[in-house]
Amino acid sequence: MPTPAKGPRLGGGPAHERLMLAGLATQLFEHQRITTTEAKAKRLRPLAERLITFAKRGDLAARRRVMTVVRDKGVVHTLFTEIGPAMAERPGGYTRITKIGPRKGDNAPMAVIELVLEPLSPKKATVREAESATRRAAAASAVPAAEETTTEPAEVDDSAEPADSAESADSAESADSPAEADAGAAAAGEDEDEKKADA
Repeated sequence: MPTPAKGPRLGGGPAHERLMLAGLATQLFEHQRITTTEAKAKRLRPLAERLITFAKRGDLAARRRVMTVVRDKGVVHTLFTEIGPAMAERPGGYTRITKIGPRKGDNAPMAVIELVLEPLSPKKATVREAESATRRAAAASAVPAAEETTTEPAEVDDSAEPADSAESADSAESADSPAEADAGAAAAGEDEDEKKADA
């Protein structure tokens, strides 16, 4: 009997191995998660991923190729209508093998093989949402800031004029000579003229 190209031979012969893998693939697509031995899970993975690639193509020829392995038409329909479109964005790695404890009866190493149906990159999706939220917040704050800049100078000028007049009155009262008072009043008038020119 010829030895297989990859991994240990499953079953008694090549035909038995093909039937075992076909049954495992059918159960995987039906239940989306099965528990089996590590050796069977590792041999099932390339076959299942190839069948999912056919399902992503979605044409009649691909459906007929899958029907040569998976004989259940209901499972093939599920594969082409639900699993294939769910994997459309994923470039590969459609299955995940997780090792679990040994089997109780014969201590065989067991594993769970399951379909990876999560979105391709949740981190990128989260980053994209955060960036768009930041842009929206920046745009929203820019509009009120523009409104505030148009209203702020008038408010500042209104509040600044009484303060300047109070400062000029204080400087006039604290001045020792009339020349110093005239210089302080002239300086206060220049400040008011500059602020009006800025506005």
